[in-house]
Amino acid sequence: MQFLDWLVIGLFFIALIGIILWVMRQKQNNAADYFLGGKDATWIAIGASIFASNIGSEHLIGLAGSGASSGMAMAHWEIQGWMILILGWVFVPFYTRSMVYTMPEFLERRYNPASRTILSLISLISYVLTKVAVTVYAGGLVFQQVFGIDQVWGIDFFWIAAIGLVLITALYTIFGGMKSVLYTSVLQTPILLLGSLIILVLGLKELGGWDKMMEICSAVQVNEYGDSMTNLIRDNRDGDFPWLGALIGSAVIGFWYWCTDQFIVQRVLSGKDEREARRGTIFGAYLKLLPVFLFLIPGMIAFALHQSTGSFLPMLENGNLNTDAAFPTLVAKLLPAGVKGLIVCGILAALMSSLASLFNSSAALFTIDFYQRYKPDTDPKKLVRIGQAATVVIVILGILWIPIMRSIGDVLYLYLQDVQSVLAPGIAAAFLMGVLWKRATAQGGMWGLIAGLVIGLTRLGAKIYYSNAATMPGEDGFNIFRYLFYDVNWLFFCGWMLVFCLLVVWVISLCTKAPEPEKIRGLVFGTSTPEQQAATRASWNHWDVIHSVIILGITAAFYIYFW
Repeated sequence: MQFLDWLVIGLFFIALIGIILWVMRQKQNNAADYFLGGKDATWIAIGASIFASNIGSEHLIGLAGSGASSGMAMAHWEIQGWMILILGWVFVPFYTRSMVYTMPEFLERRYNPASRTILSLISLISYVLTKVAVTVYAGGLVFQQVFGIDQVWGIDFFWIAAIGLVLITALYTIFGGMKSVLYTSVLQTPILLLGSLIILVLGLKELGGWDKMMEICSAVQVNEYGDSMTNLIRDNRDGDFPWLGALIGSAVIGFWYWCTDQFIVQRVLSGKDEREARRGTIFGAYLKLLPVFLFLIPGMIAFALHQSTGSFLPMLENGNLNTDAAFPTLVAKLLPAGVKGLIVCGILAALMSSLASLFNSSAALFTIDFYQRYKPDTDPKKLVRIGQAATVVIVILGILWIPIMRSIGDVLYLYLQDVQSVLAPGIAAAFLMGVLWKRATAQGGMWGLIAGLVIGLTRLGAKIYYSNAATMPGEDGFNIFRYLFYDVNWLFFCGWMLVFCLLVVWVISLCTKAPEPEKIRGLVFGTSTPEQQAATRASWNHWDVIHSVIILGITAAFYIYFW
C-alpha cells in the first residue's frame, strides 16, 4: 500500500462520513423512519441497496474461493436475477398492501402470532451464526491478505481488522438507521462494481485472455463423469453438484433469500410505493447478473494463474490450495498504486454495506417482532433507541462468534449455502402456500415452519456428528438415519425437505378450519379487491416488462454458454 492508495481510501471515507452526517440530520422520530427510511426510497436506492447488501465478504472471499476450487458449480446461486423479479412481480403487491415492517409480521397477518415468533427466532439466530459472523470473519481475513500485515503491537491483525470493521459499520448503522444503509449503498455500489471490474480485466490480461482461462479450467476434471471446472450442468451422479439437485436446491435457497428474508425484503419495504419497489427489484436483478463475472470468474482466473505459474495462490497447512485467498491475492499481486486503494474501497464498501444491512434488519426483527409486541404502547422515539441498543447486542454476539468461525472449512461460500439449505425449505413452504393457496390455515403454516426447523436442526446435528465420529462397531451396515440425514446429497435433501414441508402445510390445513375471508383479504392470490388490483396494474408499464424479459434472456444465454 502506497501513499496514493491511502489517499483514495481517505477520500472514500470523507464521502462516506458526509453521507452519514447528512442522514443523521434527517428526523427519525419513529420506527418507520429508522427501520424503513421513512418509506420514501426510490428505485435506484432500493436496487443499489439490494445488490450492495447481498454482496458481502462471502462473495469477495467465498464466491471467488469456490470459483478457484470448483469452477462454475456455485454460479447457480449467483445468476439469480430472475428470482428477484419474482419478488418484484409476485410478492411486492402483497407485502406493500400488508403495510408491515418485517417478514415475521407478514406471517402473523397471514397465519398467527406463533408463526411470527418462530420465524423471528430462526432469522435472528441465523443472522448471528451465519451472516454476521461469516462477514466479519472473512472481512478480517481479506484485509490481512491485502495489507500483508500479520501483527500490530503484538496483536493478530485479523482481530484488529475484523473488530474495526464491525465498530465503524455499527456506528453509522446505529445512528443513521435504514437511511444510512440505503444512501451509503448508492456510493458503495459503483465503487464495488468498478473495483471488481478492474480486477477482472487485469486478471485476464495477466493470464492471457478469456480463451486461456477457459482452456486451462476446461482441462481440469472435477469428477469421473467427464465434467470440468467450466461446466455449470454436471452429471446427476456428481457427489457435490448434480445438475438436478443444483437447479432445485439453488431455487429453494434463492426463493427463501430473495423473496422472504428480512435482510433483502426490508429494502423493498422502504419503497415509497409499489411502482418504486418493483422497479427497484428490476434494477437489482440487472445488478445481480454481475457477481459471476466480478467474483466467481476472478477466482477461476486465480486458479488458472496458479496452474500456469505453480505458485500464485498460498497453500494451507494441510498442503491444499488456500482457494478462499483467491480474490485478496489478485488484489495484492496484480494492482498498481492508487488502483489497489480503489479496490480496498470496493471491498470496504461490500463488507460495510452487507454488515449495515444485517445490523439494521436484526434490530428491526427484535424491536418490531418482540419488544413492540409485548409493549405496544411504547413511545415511537423509545422504539428507535431500543433498535439502536439491539444493534449493539447483535454486534457483540457477532464478535464473540468469530473465534468459532475461524475453524470453518476450506470453502466459505459452500459452508454458507450448506447451512442455508436446511433453513430455507420450511420458511419457503410457509410463504409459498400462504400467498398461493387461500385454504392454507394458521396451524398449517405454523407446523410447516416447525417441521422445517426440526428437520434442519436434525440434519445439521447429524452432519456435525458423522463428520467427526469414527464408524462405531456394528455401524458398517446400512443405517437409515445416517442415509437420510447425512449421506443424501445436500441439494437433493433441500428439495425433498421443501416437498415434505409443503405436504405438512397442505395436510394440516385440510384438517383444520379454513381462514376467514376478511383475515386474508389482499394477502393471497384471488383475494384482492378491485381497488387493489387496479393499483397494482397502474404500478407497471411495458418498459418494466421489457426489462424483465431482457434479464430472463441474459440468464438463459448464460446457462447455454456454460452448459
